[in-house]
Amino acid sequence: MAKQRNTFDQDEYLDQAFDFNQLKRIIGYITPYKGTVLKALLVVMVSTMGNLVTPLFFKVVIDDYIPQKDIRSIIQISIAFLIIVIISAICQKYRIRYMSRVGQDVIRDLRRDLFTHIQRLPFTFFDSRPHGKILVRVVNYINTISQLLTDSLISIIVDMFSFVVAVALMFMLSWRLTAVIMVFVPICTAGIFYVKNKQRKSMQEVSAKQSNMNAYIHESISGMKVTQSFTREEVNLQVFDELMNDYRDKWMTSRRYMGLVFPIVKNASVISQCAMLLVGLTVLRDQVTPGVIVAILGYMGNFWMPLLNLSEFYNQLVSASAYLERIFETMDIEPEIQDKEGATELKVPQGGISFDHIEFGYEEGQVILDDFDLQIQPGERIALVGPTGAGKTTVVNLISRFYDVRKGAVRIDGQDVKEVTLASLRSQMGVMMQDTFIFSGTIMDNLRYGKLDATDDEVIAAAKAVRAHEFIIEMEDGYESEVNERGSRLSTGQRQLISFARALLMDPKILILDEATSSIDTQTEVIIQESLEKLLKGRTSIVIAHRLSTIKNSDRILVINNKGIEEVGSHEELIETEGHYFDLYNAQKKFLETAI
Repeated sequence: MAKQRNTFDQDEYLDQAFDFNQLKRIIGYITPYKGTVLKALLVVMVSTMGNLVTPLFFKVVIDDYIPQKDIRSIIQISIAFLIIVIISAICQKYRIRYMSRVGQDVIRDLRRDLFTHIQRLPFTFFDSRPHGKILVRVVNYINTISQLLTDSLISIIVDMFSFVVAVALMFMLSWRLTAVIMVFVPICTAGIFYVKNKQRKSMQEVSAKQSNMNAYIHESISGMKVTQSFTREEVNLQVFDELMNDYRDKWMTSRRYMGLVFPIVKNASVISQCAMLLVGLTVLRDQVTPGVIVAILGYMGNFWMPLLNLSEFYNQLVSASAYLERIFETMDIEPEIQDKEGATELKVPQGGISFDHIEFGYEEGQVILDDFDLQIQPGERIALVGPTGAGKTTVVNLISRFYDVRKGAVRIDGQDVKEVTLASLRSQMGVMMQDTFIFSGTIMDNLRYGKLDATDDEVIAAAKAVRAHEFIIEMEDGYESEVNERGSRLSTGQRQLISFARALLMDPKILILDEATSSIDTQTEVIIQESLEKLLKGRTSIVIAHRLSTIKNSDRILVINNKGIEEVGSHEELIETEGHYFDLYNAQKKFLETAI
């Protein structure tokens, strides 16, 4: 059996070196919460200072109180030590509370900004990427950096402070013993940096494989009906196994690199302690007291733990960098379609539309429309017919400015669509596509989607106008009936009726129907035809339909073919010319007669 080629094993690698500007950008998200961060820093500093005093307690007890058998002082210093432990525990509680709050607030802000930006991106962005790879950036990647924001950033500040103070106190106690320990610092640092580049690259590979797997899962779930219809379960499972195995292999490789950092630091810590004890108990045994050695051993925790935490922070930073790259890469994509500087609100239009010598193609070198010229009068009903791929849907997409033209201009009542704001432009458009999308929620929510302030009476009136009211009230909760994601509880025709009512509820000046009745049976089509006549009256409407019976009453019918308008006229006029439209009409008529 031939192996199917798929796009899910095409990794999205970002091979540039780690950019610390990414860290600056994420810190920028923390700035609004600097008050809470300062509180967390304060309580952690209090806890850290208590920990730094503890080894000095041990020195005094060993060198002074024990030889003098000063039980009273030992009890007093023990009580002081207990108080420090309690204060430290309380401080840790508030540290976790403060930083968890900041971390989750930052995650919320970052995810909101990313989602907001994605909503501004043009259709071309979604056309060229599996939706699962977009989804994983909004959910998984941002979740991955949560730990970095929740605890690690504040910890590294405190650890560096602890390290500096611990080194200063160790030098004060015995610079010779401290120098022995410091010899191992550059060795440890060199070991950490030895693995950093491979570790980062491995996390990039993990990120890419995770993205591939999520993209395939998303598409598989969306197309489950097709999968089961063609009994593709085993083949899909094989593809999924390959993607999972790739992800597992890259994950295990990254774990091996990450696992090298802790042993490097831990071994350097143990060896340095052994070397310090050896020197202290032999070479310097007459120059240092037992209390000094114990105190320095105590400070070694404050010495090596910050280095270990620093390495772990670097671990997290390196891991998160691969995800930050992709998050900020998406946020840095400049929307091709956006409000021009100085764009004005579209004046309440009459509905006149003009295409002034348009040239357009979706890809470089591709031409869908060439020198396309068309004037549509306010209130005129226009129908577009023609072969698949001729550019019918392209025409209506250019009106709503889902894409920008290469040459020429599209104007609404004389106003170039590039010169007005997108919100004001699209708010005047009522669009019903062939691919109807129903959101999870109630039927009322879906009908009110484009006009949130619509009253219940207005919603019901729109549903009645398109004959959707009858099937809605037969459902268990009527208009408050819950519908599943993508409207899986509804038939294709019912979904289109709801979408139709949703568009009409907006009361737009321009109504666009792109194969809007393709999934409505002939009987239902006849029933709503009268309502459509009333609703289309006074609006500029553009209807795309392969079913020619739905467009016979149009003011003008345009045959789109060969990158432009091949024929134009009323139904009767086009029949008389016996051109492309005449052939289409006769072919459909013959098909219907045969079917009957």
